[in-house]
Amino acid sequence: MPRKKQIPKFKNEDEERAFWDAHDSTEYIDWAKGKRVTLSNLKPSTKTISIRLPETMLEQLKLLANKRDVPYQSLLKLFLAERISQELPS
Repeated sequence: MPRKKQIPKFKNEDEERAFWDAHDSTEYIDWAKGKRVTLSNLKPSTKTISIRLPETMLEQLKLLANKRDVPYQSLLKLFLAERISQELPS
């Protein structure tokens, strides 16, 4: 197997991003030796937003959440995630 090229040192993330945009990683990394890892302590970054909903809609959402024994904001995130995956299939 041919020897892999050495990955250069980068001054910053922008420089590294530009490098990988222009180069094939298989010339530098033997992906066959890669191992799957779980980064269990990572949490997706979130952003707090304010949303105005009709009171009846909010009450219905809370009712559904109560039936499922989950917080209504979690249920709302689940509903949004499901709809987004329908609209933007991967």
